Amino acid sequence: MPAFSSLTIYYDPLVIDYIGIGAWLRKNIRRSEQAVRRSARTVVIPVCYGGEFGPDLPDVARFHGMTEDEVIALHSAGRYRVYMIGFSPGFAYLGGLSPRLATPRRSVPRTKVPAGSVGIAGGQTGVYPLATPGGWQLIGRTPLKLFDPHREKPSLLAAGDIVAFQPIGADEFARWSEEHD
Repeated sequence: MPAFSSLTIYYDPLVIDYIGIGAWLRKNIRRSEQAVRRSARTVVIPVCYGGEFGPDLPDVARFHGMTEDEVIALHSAGRYRVYMIGFSPGFAYLGGLSPRLATPRRSVPRTKVPAGSVGIAGGQTGVYPLATPGGWQLIGRTPLKLFDPHREKPSLLAAGDIVAFQPIGADEFARWSEEHD
């Protein structure tokens, strides 16, 4: 099972011992380095930045000595790789955030972050797929449903996908929300 910087291997010690599994891994890791990776799928996520949708945008801008528009432009210009899904169902940890936007987590987490909230924590960005507690700096929100247990693939995103954020206005957010509810 892949994680952010590790891999968990489950094995039956009655079938193969620790030394044997180590040898098998060394052999197959070399082979996997030569394997063809699946083509990365690009997912465009519309985001309404700032205001009620991104209450921490002013703080992030101030932290970096930028305007809110500069933060939005820099964040939406990036292309982010999904490193892993975790924390909550469908929560994608996205790498590739510009170092110019790296921002510490909030000192006091919120007890409830709205579903669809786009945040920054350290050198990563991500989207809360469900309403959960959280401490990321919220800069916007998407009307997309990132996790739906009734879909064939409940999580919209998967490890290896590429995410692009597309700024939208509040009117477009409302229209999108009405059309997809």
